[in-house]
Parts: sequence; C-alpha cells; structure tokens
Amino acid sequence: MYDLIIRNGTIVDGTGRARFVGDIAVRDGLLVQVGGTVVGDAAETVDATGMIVTPGFVDVHTHFDGQVTWDDLLEPSASHGVTTIVAGNCGVGFAPVLPERREQLVQLMEGVEDIPGSALTEGMTWDWVTFPDYLDALDKRSWSMDVGTQITHGALRVWVMGDRAIGETVATRTEVDEMARLVAEAIGEGALGFSTSRTFSHKAPDGNYVPGTFAGQDELWPIAAAMKDAGRAVFQLAPLGTTSQDPEEVLKEFDWMRRLSLEFGLVVSPVLAQIPTNPGLYREVLDAALAARADGAVVIPQVSAKSQGLLLGLQTSHAFMRRPTFVALSLEADGDLAVLVSELRKPETKAAILSEDDMPLAGLLYEGIAAFAQHGTSIIFPISDAVDQEPTSDQSIAALAEAAGVSALDMTYDLMLERDGRALLMAAINNYADASLDGVYDMLTHPGSALGLSDAGAHCGLLVDASMPTMLLTHWVRDRTRGPRIGLESAVRMQTSETAELYGLGDRGVLEAGKRADINVIDFEALELHQPEVIHDLPAGGRRLVQRASGYKMTVVAGTITRRDDADTGARPGRLIRGAR
Repeated sequence: MYDLIIRNGTIVDGTGRARFVGDIAVRDGLLVQVGGTVVGDAAETVDATGMIVTPGFVDVHTHFDGQVTWDDLLEPSASHGVTTIVAGNCGVGFAPVLPERREQLVQLMEGVEDIPGSALTEGMTWDWVTFPDYLDALDKRSWSMDVGTQITHGALRVWVMGDRAIGETVATRTEVDEMARLVAEAIGEGALGFSTSRTFSHKAPDGNYVPGTFAGQDELWPIAAAMKDAGRAVFQLAPLGTTSQDPEEVLKEFDWMRRLSLEFGLVVSPVLAQIPTNPGLYREVLDAALAARADGAVVIPQVSAKSQGLLLGLQTSHAFMRRPTFVALSLEADGDLAVLVSELRKPETKAAILSEDDMPLAGLLYEGIAAFAQHGTSIIFPISDAVDQEPTSDQSIAALAEAAGVSALDMTYDLMLERDGRALLMAAINNYADASLDGVYDMLTHPGSALGLSDAGAHCGLLVDASMPTMLLTHWVRDRTRGPRIGLESAVRMQTSETAELYGLGDRGVLEAGKRADINVIDFEALELHQPEVIHDLPAGGRRLVQRASGYKMTVVAGTITRRDDADTGARPGRLIRGAR
C-alpha cells in the first residue's frame, strides 16, 4: 500500500534527460517507483494524464530569514512550485544577535532587501540569541516547504564588533578569529553556508554600507578556512560590480573568489547580472568561472531568469511621489486608493502635478526612484494583461509618449491610473540590454552559471521575482517569440537538481527511487503568471508585492500534498534542513 500514486504523467525527472510517460509511487515521504506502471493501491491516486510531473523546485536565493519565524506558508514562493528554500543570502540575517542589537539588524535587512522594518519588528519571535539558538528555534517550526539557511556576515560582525562593525573599520585578529569560530560552529550545527555583501548598492537606511562591505583577505580567508574544516558549505556573496556603480571591479573580485575556492576547496557563489554600463561583462565572468574549474576552483555565479529592476505604480513608488499636490492628496486619502484615484483623474489635478517641481522626501532610496521614474522612461514599460516578459523598445513609455505626441510624464501619469490605480510599470534596469532578454538566455544556458536571485521574501515594495520558477516554464520554455527558447528538460533541471547540487542537497531535486518525494504536477499548457499586485498582509499591515500563478495541479513536499489546484491545503510537512546531505 502506497501513500500516493501519480498515474500516467509526463515525467520530467530533473536530470535533463528526455521526458517520459509513467507512474510515480510514494511511501513514507520517499519516492518508491518512478516510471513504468505502479502495481498496487494507495491512500490517494492522482490522474496526471496530460500533465508534466517534475521534482519540487529548489530556490537557493531567498530572504525569508524573518518571515520563517511567523509565517508557515511562505508566500510568494509556495504558489510557484517551490518545495525547498535557502535563506541567509547577501550578508544580511538575524543571528547571532544580542537583544539590544535586534533593531540594528532589522534596519540592515530593511535597507538592503526592502522588507518593512515594522513588519519584521512586530512579526519576528526573537526566540534566539546565538546562531545555534536560531536553528533550534526554526527546528521547532514547520512550513509548506523545507527551509535551509546560512550565517551572515552582517549579523556576525555586529555580534563580534558592535558599533565598529559599520564602515571601513578593520577587524582585529581576535575579532576575526571569533568570527571564524562562530562560522565553524554554525556550519557544524547545520548552516548551509556563509554569506557576505561587498556591493556599494547595499546600504542601511542611514546611508551606511552594510557590515563586511570593506572586509579584506585578512578577514575573509580565516572565515573560509574555518568553513573548510567545518564541513561542506557555500561561500555566497553580492560582490563589487553587482550594479553599474563599479563595473571595473568585477574581474578583480572574481580573481580573489577563484583563489579562495582553490585554497580552501569551497564552492563560491556570487550574484551576477548584465549591467547597462558594460552589457557584455557577464560573459567574461562566466567564461572565467568555467575556465577556473579546470584548475579546481568552483566559482558558480547565480543568475536571474528575468530582467531586474523595479515595479512602479501608485501603490509602490513612482515619478510623482515628490510633487507637493500628490503628497497632499495622498495624505488626505489616508490609504484609500479609490479616493486618491478619483482626485488624480481630475484634469486640474493632473495639470498641477505635472507642472510642479519635486520636493524633498525622506529616504534616499525613494528620492532616487522618483528621479529615475521621471528620466528613465525609455526602459520603463506598462505591464500588459498578458504580462509580457520581453516588451520591445517601441512599447516603452518614452516611445508610447512620442507616438501619442505627449510628454513621457503625461503618459506615465495616465498609465498609472489604469486598473483603478493598481496598474504597475516595469522598469528594466539590469538584464535588458537593447530591450531584449538575449543576455539572460546566454546567462541561463551558460555551463558556468546557476539559477538564483529570486530574492523571495524581499524587495516587498519594489519587485516580485519570486515568480521566476513559473516564468522559466512559461516564457522561456513555452511562450518566447523574440529569440531561442529553453527546452523543458533543461528548464526543470536548472531549478531542481542543479540548485540542489549547488548547496549539497543530494536527497532532492531528482525524481528517482529513494529520493525525497518533492513533486509538482503541472498543467503545462494552462500554466499562467498573473498580474503583480500589492497586498497588505505582513505584520503591522506591511505591504508587499505578490504575483500569483495558476496551473499547478498539485505540489507535494516529503510525500504530503501541500497545494491542490493552486490552493494551499494547510499541510505543513516542511522542516529545517541541517547541513548538506
């Protein structure tokens, strides 16, 4: 007797080999049979005729560090077939932490990852002090998916160095030794890696760079040595050159990552994007990473499946949020979008806002976004009802305005009022050279890369890239018309066995007898990404962007069905992952 039988599905097993039709049997959370005809009965049998059956998706780049302490569903990832997540990326996290330093770590996470600080402060349980305490606290919880995490340089530096953690302060040898000891302890207790940030785009709300930004070899090498001695773990980072601010540093960064990997036998996984100031640079990095493998260095850049930028609109950030008339109307509306939209639709209101100069607005980030939204209209696009992932240049706001004989700001204003003020505009900053995803295709299919950078759980008011698993199947496999597509088998492998292997999770990522029964049953032809939307469901009424999908017939985690027909079942079989396996 089996717990679950999935019959007659088109099995795409995660290895990259050709799909085949067959049955799957599950017992005690494991796959017992994959392929052929399963003989016997089960507590539940599912007819998957016409569906694809894949391993559950493994998302290795999330920022659920706080959310895992109050939310057992873990949206927006749960609705996109994700069955395993890795948190603790880019050097920001919440352990270890002294009680008096909690708010400092909240501010770091808010500044770097745009997670509302009020939501973190109200929602987090804080039932830990040390990193092992944090793992123990998570070990008492259950979720809709498995959760792994890493120890982060920001939290580590604040714990060891206090106020000296910020800025260009050099850690003393004693402080470095203590950080190395704590990293070894964390990996010994089950951390999947160590992460740090060196990019100048990562700042706290007060404008300071995050702790670790300026750490040199004297600090990073002892930490790497401790990781080597503690067990299999990933050295993850956001390096210099992540954004267009410092492209000349990219290859210098790669050189030390290569040397670190060689010396300590570590997998190093930096984030990588196509940046506007040097759109071909990503290829140099990927080619260098592939060449370095011949010498024994394992540097695996994480790349995205989509353009990277912002979602602009009345409910997020936009070109007019520093205009006096808009600010006054927004305060009067007090969160009532319908009231605000009614006022904004008045011709005299529009004329006033368009004629005004900007006024100062608290927050350097949002002041910068307002200026960008006004002047970057050649790379800002309205999001169509069909959610076009790859709009052409003539669909940009600048081009639409020119064709209509109006100013770009005039066009922006009107577009934002569509869908009763819920319309969003896609600003494609990285990964969209020449208004094309050709560079992304190159990054995804390059043998030196790995899929990452969903940033699920983060950038709540700026973007929603947690939908990447679904986009990979819809846009890249089925729908793309402007260039080559990616084969279904390859697209599944990218987000199952390849991502699992990156973090040493050998018990999942493939549909094979003896592996974990993490499974998706997907109506591939009906699979659809819906419009991004803003909701206010975080603690303290915090907002976030979500993008839902339909077409997931079923998601299974460790043999338990967690979603049916795109709806949560309430089952919570997900547990903490302690260490590589």
